[in-house]
Amino acid sequence: MNKLTPLSRFLIMLVILGTIFFGGKYVFENTSWGKSMLAKSAEEQSQTDTKAPENGPASETSSSENSSSSSDTEATASSESSFSYVAPEPINGKLKGVVELGASGFNSFIVRIDKDKNWKLEKAEFGNSLVTENMATDEDIRAGLKQYIGKMLDFGVGGRDIHFVVSSGAVKAEVTQKIVKNLKSINYFVNTVTPEQEGALGLKCVLPKDFEDEAFVADIGSGNTKISWIKNGGVTAVETYGAKYFQNGLDDGKVYDEVKAKCNDIPSMKRKTCFIIGGAPFSMAKQTRVGKERYTVLKAPKDYKMDDAKGKAGVNIYKAIKDATGCEQFVFDWDANFTIGFLLNLP
Repeated sequence: MNKLTPLSRFLIMLVILGTIFFGGKYVFENTSWGKSMLAKSAEEQSQTDTKAPENGPASETSSSENSSSSSDTEATASSESSFSYVAPEPINGKLKGVVELGASGFNSFIVRIDKDKNWKLEKAEFGNSLVTENMATDEDIRAGLKQYIGKMLDFGVGGRDIHFVVSSGAVKAEVTQKIVKNLKSINYFVNTVTPEQEGALGLKCVLPKDFEDEAFVADIGSGNTKISWIKNGGVTAVETYGAKYFQNGLDDGKVYDEVKAKCNDIPSMKRKTCFIIGGAPFSMAKQTRVGKERYTVLKAPKDYKMDDAKGKAGVNIYKAIKDATGCEQFVFDWDANFTIGFLLNLP
């Protein structure tokens, strides 16, 4: 053995190791013990392959599902605070103007209306008071009115297409009568409306045809509130207190109870949505308006903390309507006004 060369020794060692390896493999694969071990090993490997790794694709799927669930939640929340309806645009419409003589000043609207009565608000001005701007005499009022009308003419509205409407809440005010007299002196007819007519005109403007079977309309003005809905193809409208009721020393509870009572006749199937307009809802809606959206869904009455007496009174009326009807959503329309309904009624 000592006379063997190093190469010979290496070759002999390879033969011995080969014999051990192949002999052991034969025994392992051809005895019951060996087969059992192989089967167990294969089963464990199979289980390892089918089990998802903690940070692998299955984890990503779970994350995706959670993300989807979160998105659904966000979408639901968004749908509760937004209103996706898009009003039809007028085709080849004509410009018309209307000025509301209201209990809190002038509101003016320039609207484009087509033959199918589709309309679009082109310009609006709110809360202008010609009387308080140093217009003490009749001549002052006439000069102010001519300037006011001139702005509409410059915008492209024809002189015959400018109309004036006195709101039902302002019709008895002394200052309103003074303005009406001076408008007539410059050849402008002034239209007056009853609360019921005003409610019907507000509905004509603000209530989309797609919602006539499931919605009603509330117009909370300073002088009064009009509530209206479609009934048997016609319009039913009722009047109650406006947001300036506090000036008459009226109790919040008394107003709340009467407003609730006025809502009793609204059919149950029409209480899903309320389209709401007026000065008080305007103050609420501007707190949460997103960009220049036309429709803003109001929050619950308890979520509005108003600093002024008129704002608080408006929230009280809003709460009474909501409590009486259980309405699911109140949608404020930034473009609508009952005077636009007056324009839509014209030939």
